[in-house]
Amino acid sequence: MQNAISIIGLLILALIISIPCGYVRQNFSKYSLMWFFLIHLPIPIIMFLRIKAGLNWHFIPLTLGSSVAGQIIGGAMSRRRKKDAKAP
Repeated sequence: MQNAISIIGLLILALIISIPCGYVRQNFSKYSLMWFFLIHLPIPIIMFLRIKAGLNWHFIPLTLGSSVAGQIIGGAMSRRRKKDAKAP
């Protein structure tokens, strides 16, 4: 049971950590150095949290998927905010 709580908590944290990076990433041109940096910034943090939670490498695909989802959500939030700001 404790392991399931650790997994769910880690996935939620990976999602939450990646949302701001995805939001800020939308302000930079694709494949620029800062764009690349913002995509990879949450990875060491998530890796540290995974190791501290005592989870092995089998959970990397889950945390990676959660991080990608956070990037997508953050990017969508940024695009929506820009679109709403332009509306009359």
